[in-house]
Parts: sequence; C-alpha cells; structure tokens
Amino acid sequence: MSPPAPRIGIVVTDAYSDEDPDHDTPVLLHALRARGVAAEAVVWHDDTVDLTAFDLLAIRSPWDYPERPAEFHVWLDRADAATRVVNAPATMRWNLDKRYLADLDAAGIRVVPTGYARTRDAAREALAAHTRVVVKPAVSAGARDTGLFEATDAAALALAERIIDAGGTAMIQPEVVELSRGWEKALYLIDGAFTHAISKGALLEVGGGLIGGVYEEHPEQVPAFDDEIAFATDVVRAVQTVTGGPLPLYARVDMVRSRTYGLALLEVELVEPALNLHVAPHATDAVVDALLAAAAD
Repeated sequence: MSPPAPRIGIVVTDAYSDEDPDHDTPVLLHALRARGVAAEAVVWHDDTVDLTAFDLLAIRSPWDYPERPAEFHVWLDRADAATRVVNAPATMRWNLDKRYLADLDAAGIRVVPTGYARTRDAAREALAAHTRVVVKPAVSAGARDTGLFEATDAAALALAERIIDAGGTAMIQPEVVELSRGWEKALYLIDGAFTHAISKGALLEVGGGLIGGVYEEHPEQVPAFDDEIAFATDVVRAVQTVTGGPLPLYARVDMVRSRTYGLALLEVELVEPALNLHVAPHATDAVVDALLAAAAD
C-alpha cells in the first residue's frame, strides 16, 4: 500500500491589493495537486485552522504581517509547535529585522553601506554623511515607510524620526544610482540552487513617494551572470552559517551591480518573497520538488 499523500498548507493572508496580487499560490496549489498532494491555502491569522493536520506549512504570502508583527511571531510559535514550517522559523525571525545585513557584512558578504539609527541624533549623523539617501525601517515589507530623498530634505529626517519614535530602527543608506535606474536584480534559489532571476524596475521617486503613487512591481525574467549566481549562492550559504539553521528552502537575493560598490547585496528575503512563478513557470517544478522533500523529511 502506498503511503498517504502529504498535506501541505500554503500560508497566505485573506486580502491583497489590486497592484500587488498573489500570483504564486494558485500556481503552486495546481502543481502540488497535480502531483497528488492534498494542498490548500492557509490564512495565517485564522485561528480556527488545525495546524497539526499538515505535514508541512510553507510561508508564501502573509503580506500583512508587518502591520501585526507581534501576532505573527505568536503564530510562528504555534505553527512551529504543530508541524514542520519552511523556511525554518528561527531563520525567518532573524530575517524579519533587516539588521541581519550587518551579520552578513561581518560574514564577508558585500552589502550596500547601511547606518542603523535608534536615536534622532544618530539619524541626523547618518543623513549628514550622504548626498541622497534611502530611509526605511529595519522591519518592513513592500516598501512600507521607505523613501528616497535628498539628504538635506526635512522629510528624510522626519521619516527617520517617525520610525524611531515608534520604537523601530531607521536604516539609512546612500542612494545607489544604478538602483534608481531600475538595475536591481533578484536571484531566486530553491534548496540552494539557482532557478531564475527577475528585474522589477525602480520603485522609489525622489522626495519620498513611490513611482506612480502605489507599490507596483513589474517583474520581468532576466538572465543572471555567473558571478551573480555565485554571489547569491555565497549569500545563502552565509545565512546558513550565521543562523546555524538549515539551508533555506527558498530565498530571494536582491543585488545591484554598482560602479561605486561593485556587486552588492541589498536584501535576502527568506520569509515571504513572491517567487514570480507566473513570469518564470519553469521554476515551479523545483519549488514543488523541494516542498515534497521537506514534507517527507
């Protein structure tokens, strides 16, 4: 008798904006079910769901968690106690606060220079070191409370102070000209192996706003060069070394090739990156293979 099909929960939320829909979940559910898996979407804040009924929970698009972080941490504890969760909850907790970039910098990964301000004086000092800056909170997603400013713009300091006054850490980075030109590239690794690369274009307008007034990505599949793949692989291995946890099942490594900084890390997203499977459908099988292996482990 063959073993029963695994039951896999794809962790989502219950509402998405028209500009930023969840493209991945329908693709993943269809592909998993085609393999005989009992797969379903699980709203992370639905307390009526029996998490112990799943062989695996895969965090995919709970994109409202930055508005309720304490609740999300409690849910992670509950899910971790109920079944296997990917990525590993300890790794995700580390990744939720972008001060992890300092850990990766210390581990030898080239990172865009970043100041971490916990006080108003520290924010002023960090702003004064640059001509044009990006200001954002250390805990955020989807470009929330993120702006590109002239460093002398009072709005830059006001945003940093608002983040600090709310109990957060304001990250202050110099503008990378190549980012403003839309040259950021995201490389995806599934079980440590490169699958595809995406460019989504520039998002930030000088003065603190978003281009077009809303957060709206325009993902396009692009080629990745050998040194970019090697860099992304080094980043994921460094994550494993720094956290002491398992190799992330999925990772999005955001990078930019800058004349000033060379090939540098912007962010490694290990919690809920859109995989853009609607743009790179060939990667779907790799994701499904990884989920099935994790569910059987």
